[in-house]
Amino acid sequence: MKIKLTSIYVNDQERALRFYTDVLGFVKKADFTQGPFRWLTVASAEEPDGTQLQLALNDDAAARAYQQALFEQSKPAAMFYVDDVQQEYDRMKPLGAEFTMPPTKVTGSTIAMLNDTCGNKVQIVALDRWQS
Repeated sequence: MKIKLTSIYVNDQERALRFYTDVLGFVKKADFTQGPFRWLTVASAEEPDGTQLQLALNDDAAARAYQQALFEQSKPAAMFYVDDVQQEYDRMKPLGAEFTMPPTKVTGSTIAMLNDTCGNKVQIVALDRWQS
């Protein structure tokens, strides 16, 4: 069994696409519409054939409530692993990334949290064991 796709709710797919590609550095994988529905996915530039992240529009009450609850509780809607959190922080800040938590050492890892501009907080993480 493999994970090939996971989703994150966004309140603006176009803005989400810009953030996830221009700031985080993902690549667009799929983008097509059928009537009012838009299927939009991105993937890691480091693993373009790996797991895709669907940028799903929060166009129903349940999706909006879930997204808003996570945001208000400062819980990340997604976590992305990196080799060096400080390096990614320094790369993303000039691109306009709004960090709600700067790189912070916690038990077993370093984390930082940022606002994805479309209703979510996302976290970047470097596990200590991955550090060389």
